[in-house]
Amino acid sequence: MTPQNPSDDSRWSDLERPPLNTTALRRGLVRDGGLYHDIEVVPRTGSTNSDLVARAAAGGLEEGAVLVAEEQTAARGRLDRRWSAPPRSGLFFSVLLRPREVPVARWGWLPLLTGVAVATGLARAAGVDTALKWPNDLLVTVGGEERKAGGILAERAGDDGIVIGVGINVSLRADELPVPQAGSLALAGAAGTDRDPLLRAVLRALEDWYGRWRAAGGDPSVCGLQETYTAGCATLGRTVRAELPGDRSVVGEAVALDGDGRLVIATGEGVQEPVGAGDIVHLRPA
Repeated sequence: MTPQNPSDDSRWSDLERPPLNTTALRRGLVRDGGLYHDIEVVPRTGSTNSDLVARAAAGGLEEGAVLVAEEQTAARGRLDRRWSAPPRSGLFFSVLLRPREVPVARWGWLPLLTGVAVATGLARAAGVDTALKWPNDLLVTVGGEERKAGGILAERAGDDGIVIGVGINVSLRADELPVPQAGSLALAGAAGTDRDPLLRAVLRALEDWYGRWRAAGGDPSVCGLQETYTAGCATLGRTVRAELPGDRSVVGEAVALDGDGRLVIATGEGVQEPVGAGDIVHLRPA
């Protein structure tokens, strides 16, 4: 038998990180009357979000299309930040949604809804306690420290669509972390790092929450989304610094989420300022 070349590009080059089973994923998630229309797994791409947005713009792509990559070479987070991870070490996927019955003003809840779905799915399938950092980070605890293990990116796709992208570090080891502040499900003590059940659990939770939100016309209070996100949000009750567009910043206590999903910050001057976009820095432990 020929020894395995460490640089081999084979889908089985790392036996501790087996490839996803496309057929099994489709069988488990695509059903009549369900959200998911198709699930495609590709070995490598620059960004699943960019690919899905481009396909949606070209026309003919139905709601519920899911694109999963075993490896992303140009993955993007908020503020166009880049990150990379070894092949098959995480879950990197995007979903096309077309919430036509929901006013566009409420679409800002979709990244928060996705965060709730990811946390719900991972708790069920991996037994990992997670927390949500507003607006789109997934936090885990590693060695008593809060670490980022995932992120969410939402991008418009034409007039009636939005692509939600998710990246989750699953089996990354300490020596593979892109930055010391990063974490993974494995380092947080996950009960399992088999990505098939993890992806299924997250997508099922997303389908459930999206269905509730859409049925409520996007009202986050009626469908329970606002209450659930608030309960799992690690940002609330913390002293934070919001770095806003235009080189402006606001420091204060994060006290609430308003009906539009904005973070309300109470400043030292007694002003409550809602923040809809920006980078949030936690200034002290919870």
